This record gives sequence, C-alpha cells and structure tokens, in this order.
Amino acid sequence: MAKVELKQPVVQAIVDDIQGAESVVLVDYRGLTVAQDTELRKQMREAGVIYKVCKNTMMKRAFEGTEFAALEEHLEGPSAIAISKDDATAPARILCKFAKDAKALELKGGVVEGTVYDVAGLTELAKIPSREELLSKLLGSLQSPITNFARVIKQIAENGGEAAPAEEAAEAPTEAEAPAAEEAPAEE
Repeated sequence: MAKVELKQPVVQAIVDDIQGAESVVLVDYRGLTVAQDTELRKQMREAGVIYKVCKNTMMKRAFEGTEFAALEEHLEGPSAIAISKDDATAPARILCKFAKDAKALELKGGVVEGTVYDVAGLTELAKIPSREELLSKLLGSLQSPITNFARVIKQIAENGGEAAPAEEAAEAPTEAEAPAAEEAPAEE
C-alpha cells in the first residue's frame, strides 16, 4: 500500500470533523505534562469540543478549499486542533483559560464563524460567556419584573387588601380633577 493511501483516511477524518464546524482553533501543545493534557482533553470533551493532535501536512490537506484554509500559515511545529460544531467560542474560551495555568500551551490562531483570528483576537473571544450563561442572564432579567410584581401583590394581600400609604396618595384624585369630573354634563 502506498503512503498516500494510508494518509487519506486520516485526512478524511479531519475533513469530516471540520465540516459544519463553528470554530477551529490551533494550539502548540509542547511542554504539557500528561496530567495537564489529560485534564485539557477532559474539559474539551465535557464542552463537546473535538481535540486532536494531527500532523500539519494532514491538516493542511484537509483545510484546502474550506474557510479554514487561512490557518495554513499557523501550521508550524507541533499542532493540536480544537473543533466545535455547537458553541463557537468554546474552544477559545477553554484553551485561553487553560493556558493561564499551563504556560506551555500556546494558541496559534483560529477561525470562528468564518473569521480568522490571531492570538489576541482569540483571547478577546474567550471573554464572551457561553450560550448557557447568556441565556440564564436573559432569563433572570425577564423574571425580575414578574418577581417584583408578585412581591407587591403579596404585600397588599398581607395588609388585608389595603394599599400602602404612598400608593394611596398616588391613586387618590387631586382636588382639581374631582370638580372637573362633577361639572361635566351628563349625556341623556
């Protein structure tokens, strides 16, 4: 069997992984301990991110003709690839957080939703909260007025249906409004 035939399934596996991907991030993993690498892979797996160590030539062939072709310039030295199909910022967020503790891990570059980012751009993307965090904040914002309204109704019920003094003053018509209502002729 020729070497090309042996490499083709590996390239096809990478093509299958990046097909439909929201983001792809390349990192230099040199210097990570086995424990650090195991922990990084665990975090990636929990977030639904594919993390692989691949040869640069294989990734280069897999990237040809895709939106990830711009990553070829970063394919120098040992490279690992992080691919996410669901959460576009997950690879950058996890890798940047992990790189703070593991100084050996270096980000090279990435493509997120069709846009190429360098290390500084990936670091900024990592600051964006996950989709779940954003949804929980939105839900909290929507629930807040309802919760406050429920508290006011509960206080009114506890007071025996009597409104608080400040609320009574706001609800009572002023003297100028009361005579105007009485002077209006009634329709017959």
